[in-house]
Amino acid sequence: MQQRELLNSSQLSLTLQRLCYQLIENHNDFSNTIIIGMQPRGVVLARRLKNQLDLIVKTDNVITYGELDVTFFRDDFRHHDKPLVPSKTSIDFSLEGKNVVLIDDVLFTGRTIRSGLDAMLAYGRPSKVELLVLVDRRFQRDLPIQPNYVGCVVDTINEEKVKVEWKETDGEDKVFIINK
Repeated sequence: MQQRELLNSSQLSLTLQRLCYQLIENHNDFSNTIIIGMQPRGVVLARRLKNQLDLIVKTDNVITYGELDVTFFRDDFRHHDKPLVPSKTSIDFSLEGKNVVLIDDVLFTGRTIRSGLDAMLAYGRPSKVELLVLVDRRFQRDLPIQPNYVGCVVDTINEEKVKVEWKETDGEDKVFIINK
């Protein structure tokens, strides 16, 4: 199994900082914006971005943040041999009329994002939903879903896998492609 590095730790840090400033340009003080990380891997990215935004944006408003599990909203959840174990959804506020930035680590087929959009509706109808991903595998879509904010774009084939490792969960920050 071969692997090719896409982003090392310092490149990933710069990418996260750039994404924060792009969000600030479009959402100013975040008074009407909610950040939602998708379980499991998008949550780590969303937490990192929220922490950086809190340091950059000097405001009296606290940036509203939540975590969303889409396990039972997936169109393939009944196709697994083993029972699925959902992660925790942590949204204790309404999304009604808010701008939502939905965050995931890798955009591949678009099916997880579609599940996230469905799951979000249980918490209200947002006025706008934007998608932020760290890695966009742009030529692999099954659904017409495109991100508004992208850390990096990579062209891959189906046999390749994009892996994001985080210091908090994996001991090191890096993004790489694995050839199976």
